[in-house]
Amino acid sequence: MTGLRWVQLSENERNEFLSNGGTGVLSFATGADEPPASLPVSYGYFADEGVFYFRLSFPPGSQKEDVIDNQASFVTYEQRDDGWRSVVATGTLEEVDGLPYESGVVQGMWAVEIPTVDVFDRPRDEITFHDFCLDPETLTGRKDVS
Repeated sequence: MTGLRWVQLSENERNEFLSNGGTGVLSFATGADEPPASLPVSYGYFADEGVFYFRLSFPPGSQKEDVIDNQASFVTYEQRDDGWRSVVATGTLEEVDGLPYESGVVQGMWAVEIPTVDVFDRPRDEITFHDFCLDPETLTGRKDVS
């Protein structure tokens, strides 16, 4: 009996799948006996650098501030006519706010489209947002075996 195998996305397939952005789940490490803190999010992806961008809200009572500096994983997936695709990235977020405009991170942020998903019970201008990037330590993509 042969071992289990999966099919990796090539770099071009991964970049095409991620496009400029979409939605996924961002999870942060917590204590050993606690589940990760997981959040549905919109993302932007800058393929030239392989970097993800997130615009995260910090409404009153949010626990994001407690975990934002922890190790993170980001997962996005999609079922297509030709099968499913998924990408997993891991690393630590870096805040973009306050970086010089000429920095590569800020330039990358301008190159992406982070979809706007309105999930709030109040106008967006009443909610504090911060921009972050994830330059992955690991980045993997898988697809259906056709």
